[in-house]
Amino acid sequence: MKKIALLVTTVCATALTYISCSSNDDIATQTDTTAVGASISIDAANEMDVNTGLSVTNSSATSKPAAAVCATITVSGTTYPKVYTVDYGTTGCVDNQLTRKGKLKLTLSGPVTTTGSKLTIERIDYSINGIKLEGTIEYTNTTTVATVPQFTRKVTNGKFTDLLGRVYTNSGTYTVKQTAGVDTPFVLEDNVYEMTEGTHTVTTEKGTTLTFTVQESLIKKYSCQYISKGKLKIEGGLLKGVIDYGNNDCDSKFTYTHESGATYNLQM
Repeated sequence: MKKIALLVTTVCATALTYISCSSNDDIATQTDTTAVGASISIDAANEMDVNTGLSVTNSSATSKPAAAVCATITVSGTTYPKVYTVDYGTTGCVDNQLTRKGKLKLTLSGPVTTTGSKLTIERIDYSINGIKLEGTIEYTNTTTVATVPQFTRKVTNGKFTDLLGRVYTNSGTYTVKQTAGVDTPFVLEDNVYEMTEGTHTVTTEKGTTLTFTVQESLIKKYSCQYISKGKLKIEGGLLKGVIDYGNNDCDSKFTYTHESGATYNLQM
């Protein structure tokens, strides 16, 4: 498998965590590859914010949430809907080596374990490691079989501004099933989620639009920062191929395989 840098510089510029990037080959230049790196980072940010929302709203008055440990958390209302504000401050604070600034407003319509309940996450002057994130995430319980909790994750008015000031708008919907940790509803760390279907789009400020569609179910462990297994199909601009997240290892590696057969090893 040839290791080259089609997308490496893009991912280096946009990823939410520090990236070690190297290549022995010339960097290939393509005008729309930045959207791939942005998409990976957008997905990672969305997962982090959903995890924060679940952790904060799942905590009792006497237990501190696993996520958002450095933020100030306030709750409005004693009955549903409840509104939680997760305030990281204007100068920010560090969680898991990530510096977050601004606020997350969480509105919970009912117990998240109840079919029909919705957790709405709004970003207010919010950033992660200097990358500005805007938009709303709706996480809705759509369970029909009690032993297989199911949710939809819908992103609207998404906007991602990277460290170079490049802007990417994004939107989409995923269907998520919980495949592990169902028997321990108040413990999040053993949860495993499977994104069985869905599509999202990322559009650059130059007008290039990429569409990402689940080709093979994406596996996301609550205890892992990134998706650990599964495949996404990419179409748009000069790109037509597949992102492969690997063999379920809890790491930041992934590959992109173009329709021509050329494969690129990448890392967040």
